[in-house]
Amino acid sequence: MTNREKLQDLLQDILLLDPSEFRFDLQRDAVETWDSMSVVAIAVGLQETFGYHMSPEEAIRVAGVDDIIVILEEKGISFAE
Repeated sequence: MTNREKLQDLLQDILLLDPSEFRFDLQRDAVETWDSMSVVAIAVGLQETFGYHMSPEEAIRVAGVDDIIVILEEKGISFAE
């Protein structure tokens, strides 16, 4: 499973999205279930899945899936297809 697939699975589970609803350009304000509790769950899920502990500052600045990818890539986690 690629890192993109792992991230997609994680976010679909946390945000209660069907596979058809998920896109890598998805923005937080477009997802009703992406609330403050989801932010915490995403941070925990990223640590469990990728071994990276997101700081509170990083979690706050996440506005979409693309921001999560940028943060992880900055830490050396590749999302190249």
